[in-house]
Amino acid sequence: MGRRSGENDAMDVVAYERTDLSGVVALCAAEGWRSYADEPERTGRVLVAPGVTTVVARDGRTVVGFAYVQSDGEIQAHLSCIAVATTHRRRGIARAMLHEAHRQAGGTRIDLLTDTAVEFYASLSHQRHEGFRIYPPFVS
Repeated sequence: MGRRSGENDAMDVVAYERTDLSGVVALCAAEGWRSYADEPERTGRVLVAPGVTTVVARDGRTVVGFAYVQSDGEIQAHLSCIAVATTHRRRGIARAMLHEAHRQAGGTRIDLLTDTAVEFYASLSHQRHEGFRIYPPFVS
């Protein structure tokens, strides 16, 4: 069952459904995430791939946020993407999506890489680790 993002607002955070795809793609386009925005059908497959949990925040029927987590269901979970519409930020939606995605995906922690929203992630209970994002080819 999904969670509400705050006591006084009507935001529902629920499991992603295929009908949410256009809303998720619009959020990706707004963030400049071309690899998700330019190929909606591919993105749709990614959001429901094995080991993936995707949740959305809906304001009525409108998708205003989504979180995409990969997990082994036991220990490790990785936050691959999270976005909230600029019109709906600072309402607890991202926190509610993280909570619900973790609840659905399982694991003891969520790891992530970021080059944005550092203050948001630092406000959560965390440990900071250095990391790398590597791309093929894996030889120099």
